[in-house]
Amino acid sequence: MYSGMYNGSKKHEPDIDKVLSRAWNVGLEKIFITAGNLSDVRNSLKLANTNDRLYTTVGVHPTRCSEFDTEFPTPSEYIQNLKQEFDSNIDKIVALGEFGLDYERTKFCDVETQKKYFRLQLEQLGPYTNLPLFLHCRAAATDLHEILSQNLSSFPRGGVVHSFDGSEEEMKNFVQLGLHIGLNGCSLKTEENCKVVKEIPVERILFETDAPWCGIRPSHFSSSFVKTKFPAVKKNYDENMMYKTRNEPHTILNILEIVAHIKGDMDPADLASKVYENTLKLFS
Repeated sequence: MYSGMYNGSKKHEPDIDKVLSRAWNVGLEKIFITAGNLSDVRNSLKLANTNDRLYTTVGVHPTRCSEFDTEFPTPSEYIQNLKQEFDSNIDKIVALGEFGLDYERTKFCDVETQKKYFRLQLEQLGPYTNLPLFLHCRAAATDLHEILSQNLSSFPRGGVVHSFDGSEEEMKNFVQLGLHIGLNGCSLKTEENCKVVKEIPVERILFETDAPWCGIRPSHFSSSFVKTKFPAVKKNYDENMMYKTRNEPHTILNILEIVAHIKGDMDPADLASKVYENTLKLFS
């Protein structure tokens, strides 16, 4: 989308420079680009290497983990290629992932294959990279928690369950494993989501946007808590505005505003400082 492509149709010229400029202007200091397979890792590294404030991840998303059976003669060779990218870019790769389990989109990869290659990455890449985990979880919290519990030695630095939209019990179970909870627009859709967010210990909260996905929509329960409105257009693309429903990193400010409200009108500056501290402790 930041190259101007939407569902195979070109709508505008690449505008990543404008997107990043808007991010830096609201106070973002670091961004990591989420990779979901080997090709993503290589492409995101090209972008990350253009700016000292950009970083990336190494891992295979659950909906794409069938690549372990198709891209190379053996899964071990795929793992070896991921290790090589990590070895060559240690200063730019800050997390292992995005990986985990997704039981809402099994048409891309069945449950058993997802679990098999989630375990493989934990066992083979966890100790090798010693990176914190960037975890994906969709309707799979029980199995994700079980597999993580069986592999605690693979992630001594902890990690984050990103884009969290689970129950309070699921949140507490992940926190007990030493994990953080990543919040974006998908975490704040319903009143029940917001009740769960209220119970997350502040020292375990991380903010994210998952841009270009997971923006705050008018239909979200939390949308009324947004204080800062960013200019956007649905038609007639303008490089100085947000476009269509494409999310951008600078909307992380809205996540801050919403969570500060949910936490009992907590001072946004204090909350931002604490969450930034959480982020640096985990990924630095």
